[in-house]
Amino acid sequence: MERVSIIGSGTMGHSIAISLAWGAHPVKVYCMNNEAAEEALKNIEAKLEVMVTHKAISLTESGDIKSNIKLQTSLEQTLSDTTFIIEAITENLELKRELFNNISEYIDEGTVLASNTSGFLPSELSSEFKYPEQFAVTHFWNPAHLIPLVEIVPSDKTSTRTIERTKELLNKINKKPIVLKKEITGFIGNRLQYAMLREAQYLLDNGYADKEDIDASVTYSIGRRYPVTGPLMTADLGGLDVFSTISDYLFKELSKADYSGETITQLVKDGNLGIKNRSGFYEWNEEFSREINEQREKMLLDFLKSDEREV
Repeated sequence: MERVSIIGSGTMGHSIAISLAWGAHPVKVYCMNNEAAEEALKNIEAKLEVMVTHKAISLTESGDIKSNIKLQTSLEQTLSDTTFIIEAITENLELKRELFNNISEYIDEGTVLASNTSGFLPSELSSEFKYPEQFAVTHFWNPAHLIPLVEIVPSDKTSTRTIERTKELLNKINKKPIVLKKEITGFIGNRLQYAMLREAQYLLDNGYADKEDIDASVTYSIGRRYPVTGPLMTADLGGLDVFSTISDYLFKELSKADYSGETITQLVKDGNLGIKNRSGFYEWNEEFSREINEQREKMLLDFLKSDEREV
């Protein structure tokens, strides 16, 4: 069994820790200070409570998961005796590179270092890392404890053994790892997600529909199909001749914008960042925020329970 340590206890770090602990895998989590550790513990307990409420786990299992997570404020202690590190700090290239240089003294040639970046290329991140062959990206999706997919992205220096060990660990904690054959900015999931977001912004900015109807066009149509069939399989089911013909005339009409649309740019300029500060495309008062988050968590837990039945 890999001895896993996570660096970072924020949104992704503590959620990844739950994933490991839920898979009966002990994990150490580095927190910047006592306040960060207290916040991580509060977030872990809140997520476990939701999982118990929706009968994804029992109260006993909740206790087992919590006991498998060890929060620490000493980086040296967190990394002592570790064989597999998952980095989950803020999305800043220079900060990540600096961290990787700093931890080189605590690890050896047998330790895998995996970054949970959402888009930085592994070759960028590991350019100055002491052991680039032991480095890969593991892109967990938020919320990490409820979304099965993890994208494994190697650089051209990542060893086959590093990829195998990473995939093996993720399989053991019931994730669905996919391995990219070569690195590309945004990986797979974000490229697909942002292609849709670009088109949604175009439709909104040019007055083709209201935001509610644009969102509904996804949640009540392709959003219902994609849990079973992805875009390529969906094309097979619909007939490749039909999808090819539509692609030929529709691709010319799709947005080719190189930057964010007018509406989202203005919202950010005005300091309206979405749920972060209660206002964005939508108004996120406390009741609405709680309702949407509960709906999303329940749906994701239902999917996980369905996955377990299929197994």
